[in-house]
This record gives sequence, structure tokens and C-alpha cells, in this order.
Amino acid sequence: MTNTAVTANNGVNVEALLGAREALTAAPEAARFVWRAASEWKSGTHTQSSVQRFFGLGEEQSHKQEYVYDTDHPEIFASEDKGSTPVEMVLVGLAGCLTAGIAAVAQNRDIQLNSVTATIEAPMDIQGILGIDADVRNGFDSITVNYRIDADASEEDIAALVAQSQKRSAVFDIITNPTNVHVVVNK
Repeated sequence: MTNTAVTANNGVNVEALLGAREALTAAPEAARFVWRAASEWKSGTHTQSSVQRFFGLGEEQSHKQEYVYDTDHPEIFASEDKGSTPVEMVLVGLAGCLTAGIAAVAQNRDIQLNSVTATIEAPMDIQGILGIDADVRNGFDSITVNYRIDADASEEDIAALVAQSQKRSAVFDIITNPTNVHVVVNK
């Protein structure tokens, strides 16, 4: 049995990922994570949200630092445009999750990535959210992700990277499958 040297370097520690997978297979209760975000209304349609703490591996965890995100609506909606719209943040999450997956899968398959860019478009009829037409849904009509991937691989191998990324993407799953959302108001 010979070891083959990995030649791709996409900045993903696949050894650590596979080690975590093996450890969590042996201790599935540790694989239960709870992600958290907090938000505070600032003014108008401007909200500031943050993430820092989460639960995983059986205990409370923390990012290296608190991450802060501003969301707002553009001036054409009579707002101050102090941040991305919340629906744009959903697209950012999708792009980030799928692209990270592509890098991880490529590293695991020893495929060197030279560049990966994504553009995402999601048409939406805002008559629903404005209460103009109750028959128009509030969300996206569809989402299209367009990738440009330059890699030392065949077109078939690149397509397989993207397919595997979709298969393992938490955000892709959240968007494409119903998720129960419970809204509670506390005093």
C-alpha cells in the first residue's frame, strides 16, 4: 500500500475534516449544534445583527470574535441603505456555503482550484411583501447560481464538485426544504 501525495492546496484541512467526521460518527450526540444570531433594531428598517456564541461538540463554543452585520433596505424603498437587504444576506449565505463546499470537496479529491466565482440572482415580485397582491408570495420566485470555476480538472470533475457541494450544503438544504420556524415574543 502506497501513500499518494496530495498536490492540491486549496487551503482546506481535509485531514481535520475527515477526522472530525470519524469522531462524530462514533459520538453522534456531539454532532448536534445550535447556531445563534442576535439582532437589534436601530432605526427605520435598519437592523444590526451579530453572531458569536454557538453550541456544539456537547458544550458552548465561541467564534474568535463577534461578527456584526447591518441589514437595511435601499433608498428606493424610502430607507437609508445602511446595509444589505435581509434577502441579499440569504444569497450571501448560499454563495458562501456552496463555495466553501466546492473548496473542501476539491481538496479532498486532490483538485487544484485556480479561481472560483459565483453570481447569484433571485427574482422577486415585491407586490406580496407590500400587501398589494395576496396571491404573490413574499419570497424569491427562484434562485440561479452561476459559477465560473478554473481548476486543474475536467468539466465532468468540476460538475461533480458542484453537485457534491450542493448535496452537503446546509444553506442549500435550508432554502430548498421547508424548515419549521417558531416565532416567540417575550416581554
